[in-house]
Amino acid sequence: MLNNKYYTQDQHGPYEFYALGDFQLESGEILNNAQLAFAVHGKLNEAKDNAILFTIMFSGTSKNMEHYIGAGKALDPEKYCIILPNQLGGGLSTSPHNIDGSQAMTGFPNISIADDVAAQRKLLTEYFGIQELQLVTGWSMGAQQTYEWAIRYPDMVKRAAPIAGTAKCTSHDALYVDVFSDALKSDPAWNGGNYTEVHSCKLGLKRLANVFALMGCCTEFYNKEQWVKLGFGSMQKMLEGFWHAWFQPMDANALLTQAKKWKSGDSSKHAGGDLVQALKRIKAKTYVIAFEQDMFVPVKDCKYEQKYIANSELIVIPSLMGHFAMLGLLEEDFAAINDTFMSLLSS
Repeated sequence: MLNNKYYTQDQHGPYEFYALGDFQLESGEILNNAQLAFAVHGKLNEAKDNAILFTIMFSGTSKNMEHYIGAGKALDPEKYCIILPNQLGGGLSTSPHNIDGSQAMTGFPNISIADDVAAQRKLLTEYFGIQELQLVTGWSMGAQQTYEWAIRYPDMVKRAAPIAGTAKCTSHDALYVDVFSDALKSDPAWNGGNYTEVHSCKLGLKRLANVFALMGCCTEFYNKEQWVKLGFGSMQKMLEGFWHAWFQPMDANALLTQAKKWKSGDSSKHAGGDLVQALKRIKAKTYVIAFEQDMFVPVKDCKYEQKYIANSELIVIPSLMGHFAMLGLLEEDFAAINDTFMSLLSS
């Protein structure tokens, strides 16, 4: 076990833990004494029908999305109970660095998107007593979880908003995952995943961050020197102050656990591998949200899946921040996303 102070209440709280126990995974393996970390904003009403589930992206935590929650915003805790479950293997929930015994580090079992959703459903139904969700949403890997929810539990999800992600990982995204995973593992300090110091893999994390910088924002963002809007004086300063700073504190094995999950994401399994039929299972009013300049998940990838969802709309948000528009670092990005949530929740 490695005591990484990045994954603590001081950095990402407040959050709670739900004990999943010895949790059976899709692979057939058991995740020993599993703990699901989650944050809650607002209270359940007496009918328990005002819940929103906000799932979390690659490398992120519940803290990273809480700025979308607040009085007067679409996700208003005075009206809704907003629950943000952190990914298994994501750093706060049970992960390679914070589990003891044979499952620590490289012994950590493979986790799937389906496992995350099964754990979340257990939390919602057994701990909260929730049987209906007003909205399920999430960005990137959170979108994968959103699709899994809407396809797997169509009668439980009233509205869905997958943001910049797909129900089945595309070949392009799978290649991208391989590239940044190899960049991380190229650090000699990674040592096959058997490092013994918390921040051993600084070089690998820097290389991974560079790959994200390359694809995270569109070419026009860099050509027009839009880093100035984020408070950086040069591209190099943004590279160091944003991209490197984001990934440097993180655990390499936790990131690789999430990467495998991202690459294997495929909700078509609920329709015998037929993606079209899987998407047709969705009953929720669905906004498929895409970012116009996204180089991870292009608009065309989102549109391809959206056309098979019966009660759905494709919402395209323009932003030079590309995939990372979801962070809401630019005022216009945040406003567009909040307005989209507002529109869906009023439908």
